[in-house]
Amino acid sequence: MDDTGEVSGTASPAGHFLALTVTSMPAQHLQRDVSAPPDRSARLLTGWGGTAPTGARVLRPGTRQEAVAAVLECGARGSIPRGLGRAYGDAAQNAGGTVLDTTGLDRVLAVDAVGGTVTCEAGVSLHRLMTVLLPLGWFVPVTPGTRYVTVGGAIGADIHGKNHHLSGSFSRHVRSLELLTADGQVRTVVPGTELFDATAGGMGLTGLVLSATVELLPVETSLMAVDTERLPDLDSLLATLTASDHRHRYSVAWIDLLARGTAAGRAVLTRGDHAPLAALQGPGRAARAARSDPLAFRPGQLPPAPRTVPGGLLRGSTVSAFNKFWYHKAPRRRRGELQRLASFFHPLDGLPHWNRVYGSAGFVQWQCVVGHEHDDALRRIVRLISRRSCPSFLAVLKRFGAGDPGWLSFPAEGWTLALDIPAGLPGLADFLDLLDEEVALAGGRLYLAKDARMRPELLAGMYPRLADFRELRARLDPRGVFTSDLARRLAL
Repeated sequence: MDDTGEVSGTASPAGHFLALTVTSMPAQHLQRDVSAPPDRSARLLTGWGGTAPTGARVLRPGTRQEAVAAVLECGARGSIPRGLGRAYGDAAQNAGGTVLDTTGLDRVLAVDAVGGTVTCEAGVSLHRLMTVLLPLGWFVPVTPGTRYVTVGGAIGADIHGKNHHLSGSFSRHVRSLELLTADGQVRTVVPGTELFDATAGGMGLTGLVLSATVELLPVETSLMAVDTERLPDLDSLLATLTASDHRHRYSVAWIDLLARGTAAGRAVLTRGDHAPLAALQGPGRAARAARSDPLAFRPGQLPPAPRTVPGGLLRGSTVSAFNKFWYHKAPRRRRGELQRLASFFHPLDGLPHWNRVYGSAGFVQWQCVVGHEHDDALRRIVRLISRRSCPSFLAVLKRFGAGDPGWLSFPAEGWTLALDIPAGLPGLADFLDLLDEEVALAGGRLYLAKDARMRPELLAGMYPRLADFRELRARLDPRGVFTSDLARRLAL
């Protein structure tokens, strides 16, 4: 694509460009919204869980010059970057200070469709990248359970996906990034340096990511070939994942945490790979629909969730009934079903504002990881949750591969369990403290991007490089220009 918006390249027989380098993108759907004025309002902010709101001045820089000015003038309470607000807890809140809304920095700067990289500003969402890149035969290297995450947020939280056992976290695929630090300087940061390792998973506390160059994954279609099976208990699930997870790029299990007795930990295991072109010649509606445009990205969407939800909807009895239905609804074993990308990776994105389902009190998401050698700890945690009858219908278990180099990156080799719990559940704080202690005793850790209430004294045992992170922050940012509610709560 040149400055006139024309595309040049080498087309395949199927009409898909195989060689394309984009260095400027004047096309309307690739440019930022320059009509939006800078946002300087004071407002109450929460994480996606909707708990613990705090007020902050919100600035929305649209250029790097505006970003530098915002950082240098942020005031005594400092500033913290915020993307699309999908951190569950207080990581992107800054009570009484400044929050830097990065969504004004949303330009896709360059796509190398030969080498498979994209360079973009930090406010570009994964949804936007999929829209731009899929028609060129490329996909993002890692995506979490929502595509409404910015690239800056993906680096700051060092997000992981269903493919961590093979591909690691997002920052493993970042070739370089531009970081605006507390002194107003813009630094080019590359993997293997201490500043990169502190920034990957550093929750925005080393500076404001302005742009990044990310390696991509080649794909032939926008469909997934998916295997699904029901597993009757937790032991069966762990054994199946251990024996055969390496055969699939993506893997995740929905787990029923309300089932008891011999059914405790029963699960629906879903594993998939990007479908090749040849798969579109088979039967089925998805294959027929994709033949004319194999790389089309068509995420469907339902009407948004209502703002008010009837009280008591998420009781233990109703969630237990739903979980039982969901488990038995799944096929005992199905192989090679073709699904759209959005259905496989981001089913909840199809319901805008799905977090409203939890009502005005909001919810807490709790996610831990424990090593494979501590699977007994995982069993104890599952039993505790089951006995407590935690009304969680969004509970998933995955297998992580080798840990990532980020000093505060969450993934470590082992099992990770994540669940949503209504924040108004009686006795929740004490119960989660109990689960935290089980994780800590097993040498595991909690995910900072989802935490909203962990006790700070547990943190150092969970993150061995915490002292290095604190020392670098003190050296790089002695005035505390970058800070957040999370940072103050946990003394990061």
